[in-house]
Amino acid sequence: MSRLPPLRALQIFETVGHCGGISQAAKRLNLSVGAVSQQMKLLDEALGMSRTVKDGQRLRLNAIGQRFHARCSTAFEELRAAVAEVERSKNPNNLYVSGLPSLMNKWLGPLIYEWQHEHDDLDIYLDGTLADTSEEENADFRIGYGEPVQYAERSVVLFHDCVVPACSPALLGQPGTVGQAADLLQHPLIRVDSRPKFDSPPSWVEWFGLEGGVVEQTIAVRRSFSSASMAIQAAIDHQGIVLAQYSMIARDIAEGRLIIPWPRAMALPSPYYLSWHPNTLQKAQCRAFQRWLIGRGKAQEDMTERLILALPDLPES
Repeated sequence: MSRLPPLRALQIFETVGHCGGISQAAKRLNLSVGAVSQQMKLLDEALGMSRTVKDGQRLRLNAIGQRFHARCSTAFEELRAAVAEVERSKNPNNLYVSGLPSLMNKWLGPLIYEWQHEHDDLDIYLDGTLADTSEEENADFRIGYGEPVQYAERSVVLFHDCVVPACSPALLGQPGTVGQAADLLQHPLIRVDSRPKFDSPPSWVEWFGLEGGVVEQTIAVRRSFSSASMAIQAAIDHQGIVLAQYSMIARDIAEGRLIIPWPRAMALPSPYYLSWHPNTLQKAQCRAFQRWLIGRGKAQEDMTERLILALPDLPES
């Protein structure tokens, strides 16, 4: 096995790479410029080559230095995550929930305040990630979409969702400007495209297909986002009309930041689910959280059903 360079030198190299120079890294690390330079020299000697080049007054990474820095950064992030996990484990009164980033941001994030207000002695860690929960992550719960990859036997359906068009009230101007679905094409359309990392929600083409008629204008979508939360924020900022999941915009609609300009909902093909680690329910706070979150999921599904029932029946085109 190859001998690893000194860990301290690697740590300082990572910081130098992020800062783009020795003096900036020295300030961040609260070290002298000479101490940083010495560690950089030690790393060069350990590796048998330099990973930097001078660019005027700045120091930049050469090609192999950039690749080496990327791997070092990933390794240190893993170490930091491992240390954070150990710190969390020191307190048995904690709760670790992993989930899809936009759902965590737009749905669970606002709700969790309600939970923590009633359990103010708990340390709660919310981890927004597309990756499914694994044995190594050791999350108590995972909120995912579709079929659970891990712990299928310890999973329940949380809720079914739908997508509806949504935009800022200011975007449309005068009331009554949308007389048919095709009128939405007079405004910029925003889409969510998270492929290949994750299945994307229904497209505008699929949604317009529900109308049963032919849309004469071309369905042009000029702005795409990899996450639903970014797309929804763009709609809130008057940048266009987004085809959004109702669970993620219900609060924005209730508080007047968004409206539904045309009353047509399209169901998602799969539900959101909640799964948990084999040891999760040994903790009392996790059992209580599971009951609470399943209840919130049922409430969300009821809201979605009420929305669909409240939308008027549209005439066949």
